[in-house]
Amino acid sequence: MTETSTLPATDVSLDPLASGRKIFAGARIRRLRTGRGLTQTRMAADLGVSVSYLNLIERDQRPLSASFLLKLAQAYDLDIRSLTGGDDGDLLDDLSKLFTDPRLIGIDVPRSELRDLAGRSPAIAHALLRLAANAPAPGPETPPPGPIAAVTAMIDAAGNHFPLLDEAAEHLADELRLSGPDLNAAVVERLRVRHAITVRALPLEVMPGHLRRLDLHSRQLQLSESLDAASRGFAAAVQLVLIELKGEIAATISAAGITDPLDVRAATVAMGKYAAAATLMPYARFLAACEATGYDVELLQARFGRGLEQVAHRLTTLHRPGARGVPFFFLRVDRAGTVSKRFAPGASPLPVTGGCALWHVYHAFDRPGEIRRQLVELEDGQRFLTLARTIRTAALPWGVPRPGFAIGIGCDVAHAPALSWSAGLELNGPATPIGPGCAACHRAACRQRGAPPAGAHLAFDERQRVLTPFRFTDE
Repeated sequence: MTETSTLPATDVSLDPLASGRKIFAGARIRRLRTGRGLTQTRMAADLGVSVSYLNLIERDQRPLSASFLLKLAQAYDLDIRSLTGGDDGDLLDDLSKLFTDPRLIGIDVPRSELRDLAGRSPAIAHALLRLAANAPAPGPETPPPGPIAAVTAMIDAAGNHFPLLDEAAEHLADELRLSGPDLNAAVVERLRVRHAITVRALPLEVMPGHLRRLDLHSRQLQLSESLDAASRGFAAAVQLVLIELKGEIAATISAAGITDPLDVRAATVAMGKYAAAATLMPYARFLAACEATGYDVELLQARFGRGLEQVAHRLTTLHRPGARGVPFFFLRVDRAGTVSKRFAPGASPLPVTGGCALWHVYHAFDRPGEIRRQLVELEDGQRFLTLARTIRTAALPWGVPRPGFAIGIGCDVAHAPALSWSAGLELNGPATPIGPGCAACHRAACRQRGAPPAGAHLAFDERQRVLTPFRFTDE
């Protein structure tokens, strides 16, 4: 389902400045700019303002004016409410999760104060969240600082949507389709003809430690025979975009403020995969197929010749202004609950650390290959419709331990009617109560609970045993 969300200039009743209060949204303006790969000079020219004035707005030294907001809405097809409070709820949720960190036990910050911080000083709030994401912490579940954290912050800031790469990838896909309907074959042919690189699938014993390797001496892109057809096509597409969209990838990384050489290389790998997916599943065609099939992931796999994980990734990127898809979140976990991939452009039940064992993504290993559907509900009443399934990794020789992963995707229940997989489900009916992990969950009666909430006051009574091993109060 597409949406055009620009707020008309004549809609006075919805004008966020009608109350006369000053609104500062420097962090959101900056994220808008960097997410589109724009410099301050380019955005200032688009809006007809000086670079110094835009710089003052981004540093919250000037409030947003009505005329500035309307210029933004017209230039970039925006709903101006998204710049004047639309994501306070998501920011507040992230801050609330931050203050459940076990390292902050004893620091009691009322939700009302967090709400004020999110609404009045969003730049400070985002700075706190970035510091937390990059701070070293004990425990294997917290991502370590460094290139992984830098790439995660880049993707989160952009909402996992990079317009410059999507547009360039669509143009590349249009050229590839001139060679025939099989994009995989067209990618291989283009590498050969334009770049003198041949693609070869080699036996496992020749490439025991690689899935993809570019040998510049022999001008070969060597792929492991353990990859299936969809994965080989994707690997070839990654190599092609790293050559042909090198400039766009570098500009996207630069606009995100990443300068450390190791961070740049990590971001190049991530953006190469993004651009490859955008080439093999071009935005407009992919969104049209999503809407036509009701986001049927198996039909999308068949139509585009891609794997389930590739399709699931692509579903989280459909945020083009004026042509938005359903906002999906995505999670990949192993049997131990370790999160290896996490995309959450908007509201979601995804854990920051840990996870909820009541969510079906952790049960997908019980029935490998079977798609499982679940309606879940958080403590605050938010509901989500989710799918979970195990995924197949590269083929391995007999007797070699096989890695196992499961993925979960989903969206807010408000978008569920657009999904074919909501058929026959009572969206207002019973839902599984889940949380973002025991440390951040305050459901007192949950029998699955394995640890008390962080910061809660525990109570013990040797004369009785309640349903859970922990009695606590938030008071």
